Amino acid sequence: MRWLALPAVLLLAACSTDLEPSAAELEARWNAQNVFPQNYKQDLLAFLRTYLNDPNHIREAGVSQPQLKKAGPGDRYIACVRFNARSGGKYTGLKEGAAVYVSAKLDRFIDGKQEVQLYCKDAAYAPFPELERLTR
Repeated sequence: MRWLALPAVLLLAACSTDLEPSAAELEARWNAQNVFPQNYKQDLLAFLRTYLNDPNHIREAGVSQPQLKKAGPGDRYIACVRFNARSGGKYTGLKEGAAVYVSAKLDRFIDGKQEVQLYCKDAAYAPFPELERLTR
């Protein structure tokens, strides 16, 4: 009878073990990915080269330094960019976007007006001549 009790106890112990990470572990994982993106401009240029219909002759380009801002369940480094690009041979007006970085790499680009205003309302833009010289 004792031999049957031992496997039953082990089976019950295995069922009661919590395999999910704790909230503190999830937060630590999230924060560990917050590494300052040293090459944020190069990542933006590579992305915008494919994102824009006509990456030639961009005007009024500006970019902000990445700053930690609330995005999702925690903070992420976000850089704001603005530019006046051409579409169909004509300039379309000043547009803004927010680049979100995870583990020092560009993770996603936000171009929805309300979201960009939320992230970029206090952005300090510096000239971005590399974007103005961009070509396909």
